[in-house]
Amino acid sequence: MTEVSFHFNVPDRMGYACRLLRKAVRRNARVVVTGPQTLLSQLDRQLWTFEALDFIPHVHARSGQPLAPRLRHTPVWLAEQVQDAPHQDVLLNMGDELVNGFESFSRVIELVPVDGPARMAGRARWKHYADRGYVLQKHDVAQDPSA
Repeated sequence: MTEVSFHFNVPDRMGYACRLLRKAVRRNARVVVTGPQTLLSQLDRQLWTFEALDFIPHVHARSGQPLAPRLRHTPVWLAEQVQDAPHQDVLLNMGDELVNGFESFSRVIELVPVDGPARMAGRARWKHYADRGYVLQKHDVAQDPSA
């Protein structure tokens, strides 16, 4: 069964995602990041400039656009639809909606901001997973000084 982790009280989803992806790449994990196209484009730009001396290899896959075969082994994929990605290891949901096809991944990470409609959407996703019997892990970013 898919392992589901919620990271709550994230003050800056974009910066937090960059740090999370850097950590994942250092551990040789393969991650698919999903969310609205505008958010993925913003994350794509931020990953290029996140650290001056630290590159996070990634591909921004857009539906219907073919990619060179050599890019299929890139560890981080930004994809609006998970079926556009070449693996089902870790899924990082940057959006407010439940991701169709999440259950094909070994692990799902949900980022939930401090407040607002996105926080309410996160609660709805929590309820969806819990109602279906997924064991949920909770990580409160506000309680972790290293986040």
